Amino acid sequence: MINKFNLLFVTFFSIGNIKTAPGTWASLVTCVLLFIIFHILNLRSNFILIFLLITLFYSIYAINSCINNFKYKDPKQIVIDEFIGQSIPLYLYEVSHGTKKDFNDSIIFYLIIFLLFRIFDILKPFPINFFDKKYNNAFGILIDDIIAGFYVVLVIILFMVGKSLLISP
Repeated sequence: MINKFNLLFVTFFSIGNIKTAPGTWASLVTCVLLFIIFHILNLRSNFILIFLLITLFYSIYAINSCINNFKYKDPKQIVIDEFIGQSIPLYLYEVSHGTKKDFNDSIIFYLIIFLLFRIFDILKPFPINFFDKKYNNAFGILIDDIIAGFYVVLVIILFMVGKSLLISP
């Protein structure tokens, strides 16, 4: 029973079984879910952070428990890593500045964050590519997406700083 749940969990409830671009679909569903959680349900950010951390730690266990069911070291069916990696910049965007976000601005930022994450996840610039090749376990599967998520955060911070420098008198 637990093995079936773990398999369902690591495939992000079967999104990973989609034949074409399962990682992209998982990232997109993550954006939609977090948008609903933050902007429609208005759940507290502390609750969401605890949920994301539990998901991260359980992912390590779940991936390790079912990695041998797959042919490759980083099977495309395992997409819980996309959920975690995509959640990092989305969560940090939502808790930044401590202000309420405009609905339309948030949609634009979610789209930008989604696109940037997919670019970093697909291109795998250093050190993402290092971890992707070096570790053939749950850590390796998760860390490349976590780093990609933080790359998105870095790009957005650099953009905001650059924008403020250009606008300030």
